[in-house]
Amino acid sequence: MRRAAIILALAVSATGCETMRYEPSKATRAYPFGTPQERIANVQVFNDGDAMLIVNPTAEGWTDVDVWLNQRYMKHVTRLDAGQTLRIPLGDFWDVRGEGPFPGGLLRYYPPTPIRLVQIEVAPGKPLVGLLAIPTEQELEATRIDAEPM
Repeated sequence: MRRAAIILALAVSATGCETMRYEPSKATRAYPFGTPQERIANVQVFNDGDAMLIVNPTAEGWTDVDVWLNQRYMKHVTRLDAGQTLRIPLGDFWDVRGEGPFPGGLLRYYPPTPIRLVQIEVAPGKPLVGLLAIPTEQELEATRIDAEPM
């Protein structure tokens, strides 16, 4: 029994103390702050635990685009077809320094990175296309005026 408790404690301490996702080799380019957002497409983005779920119910599709999360993290996507639902693990997003968002999970050190602003960059220098980021029930509950503090 004691041996099992020690093994469990070691497993929790080894996996639950990640302070920052950092891999310099995965660094991307910087967010294009000088590029305006042209429009908002009727494409919904949901937080699916440790992933981003992009639901494209439109007749419009894109190929070879960069998906930007919160004006910081980027993931290149080869296709987002009309009518497609695409699941992208948050661990696939990286920023200019090689840092990644916190995907969450049971044994996490930081709270998960919220999905607030999602944009598609069709080509460098072209206007961005905004997507509709849908907040989680927990995020909506936290914004209620009569909500009790978490």
